[in-house]
Amino acid sequence: MIDMSAPQILIVAATFLLAGVVKGVTGMGLPTVAMALLATVMSPVAAAALLIVPSFVTNVWQLAAGPSFSALARRLWPMMAGIVLGTVAGSWLLTHGSGGWTSVGLGLALVAYAASSLAAWQLSVPARLEARLGPLVGLATGAVTGGTGVFVIPAVPYLQALGLDKEDLVQALGLSFTVSTVALAIGLAGGGALAAGGLAASLLAIAPALAGMGLGQWVRRRVSAATFRRWFLIVLLLLGLQLALRPML
Repeated sequence: MIDMSAPQILIVAATFLLAGVVKGVTGMGLPTVAMALLATVMSPVAAAALLIVPSFVTNVWQLAAGPSFSALARRLWPMMAGIVLGTVAGSWLLTHGSGGWTSVGLGLALVAYAASSLAAWQLSVPARLEARLGPLVGLATGAVTGGTGVFVIPAVPYLQALGLDKEDLVQALGLSFTVSTVALAIGLAGGGALAAGGLAASLLAIAPALAGMGLGQWVRRRVSAATFRRWFLIVLLLLGLQLALRPML
């Protein structure tokens, strides 16, 4: 059970509000921001348990809004299967591993994602390789998700390299994040890290997350999404470095 003081409750609410804003502006980033910030004030496994419900709700919303669910599900199911297997297996590290090393892994995952996104690498996956690469990318994404609670590496760069149009890409990301969230919940529950108290606390995070998404969508209509995303990635890079280097400080 996650037992939080009043200051911690305020920190959690503010974290999910900010994470919701980022998702509202960029279409992604809620679990990434939430894990990056919450891991500075609590264990990564506690932070992962908190993000399950708001992440699921916001990702299902994103998934349901797209036009091509059936086609994407048929195309990407080998990758999704890999995500489930990798996440359930990798979650052992999150629930049984050292909190210090888990934080380092989380920091390195954030640094890798932020650095690759800032570099704007333009990758391309030929159609003939998709059947072989999809399951491998899914397993790798699952391992990272299970070990750190972050869903983005290498799933996001891979999906961006498939040449999907904008709406299909957003829906494919929603599908990947939804499957990752469900698989992470299964892994945490299997490791005894998803008690009723954790789910109750996670439910309380839905309201600030949805409020942040609404605010983020309002912001997106008034500022450059590219500029916002660039500064978001810079801050994420610094947070990742702080988490990765914390044991040495």
